[in-house]
Amino acid sequence: MQPGPRGSHKTLGMVRPRAFRSTLMSSFKPGVLALEDGSVFRGRAFGADATIAGECVFNTSMTGYQEILTDPSYFGQIVTMTAVQIGNYGLTAADEESAGGPKCAGFVVRELSPIVSNWRSQISLDDYLKKYGLPGLAEIDTRALTKKLRVDGAMKSCLSTLPISDEEAIKRARGWRDMAGSDYVKDVTCKAPYIWSSDDPANYNAAYLPVGTSFNAAPPPTKRFKVAAFDFGAKHTIFRKLVRHGFEVQVFPATATAEQVKEHNVDAVFLSNGPGDPAALGYVHQTVTKLIPDYPIFGICLGHQMLTHALGGTTFKLKFGHRGGNQPVKNIETGKVSITAQNHGFATDPASLEKRGAKVTEINLNDNTVEGLRHTKLPVFSVQYHPEAAPGPNDADPLFLDFYKMVAARKAGKI
Repeated sequence: MQPGPRGSHKTLGMVRPRAFRSTLMSSFKPGVLALEDGSVFRGRAFGADATIAGECVFNTSMTGYQEILTDPSYFGQIVTMTAVQIGNYGLTAADEESAGGPKCAGFVVRELSPIVSNWRSQISLDDYLKKYGLPGLAEIDTRALTKKLRVDGAMKSCLSTLPISDEEAIKRARGWRDMAGSDYVKDVTCKAPYIWSSDDPANYNAAYLPVGTSFNAAPPPTKRFKVAAFDFGAKHTIFRKLVRHGFEVQVFPATATAEQVKEHNVDAVFLSNGPGDPAALGYVHQTVTKLIPDYPIFGICLGHQMLTHALGGTTFKLKFGHRGGNQPVKNIETGKVSITAQNHGFATDPASLEKRGAKVTEINLNDNTVEGLRHTKLPVFSVQYHPEAAPGPNDADPLFLDFYKMVAARKAGKI
């Protein structure tokens, strides 16, 4: 069965790539993705046997599916990859961006590679999803699905690899709670403070050691500063980058108070990425507001939005968000354009920052949304994108060095 005519997506058929035709006869198992508007995509199930609901979004990265799967910012979301073939190089424990396996709700691809070919691979994508109880769907028209989400916006959805009717799948999709207003940070934050150690084998990743590449060839600074890193669902590579750029990382759960942070005698504060609606995290807003006058602060993604609210600004939900490794961002102060990795569904309202002591420093060249802000008097700044990449380009890696220099200047009494 083929997709309907352009503009008609209420019943969309599966796509059977040529590479799979010989194996489908013996291994085909049906699966379904249903959207809240009544659209139904049926294809080949893989991964675990499960029925889940979540917000359906798409990611335009060509590679890095393991980092995407394990990014806690995707908690509560069903991720669709726009790249045609996924799974061809397998997965390895060293590339996990969080402990405990995938954090998204479900995974959708056009073609699941029948071959895993990489010397680092330890497990196939299919077996990996089975191991962690995550359902996947392949052989659907992901182009049609992506176009629908771009036109109509991210939607509540249901993905099932179990026998289920279209009607039941649509009902479950419509019954899922909205992303707007949801606090998912409490589901992914750490339970207690701890010190991040790059010497721990679980935190090791050879891709982020000094191997002579242009962005990490310089040795780490000899003088180290202690940073309080709020874990709102932080990617491990962020902590690796902070260590690499001269910081001792003291991690705090999202519920930590300003007083608890101050008891640890830190030199600076870092605000991490994370899932859900930034407006729903009032307890974090209050904590950051108390910390702003006393510490240099750097925020990434949700951390950028937390800083927005702490300064008295507001955020809003984007139609379909920015997710991928090819987002152009312009620094309006220098004119420099960087290609960045992004994963967010909310953005800062620039008008709300006026008269709040902050200014917009960077914008997204695709839609002019806010990508960076800076306090006009205090050593406080943030970006909406992910300078640590993983996956994605390293254009923005120098921001970690900028943070180090800011902390050093503050400690020297220069700012």
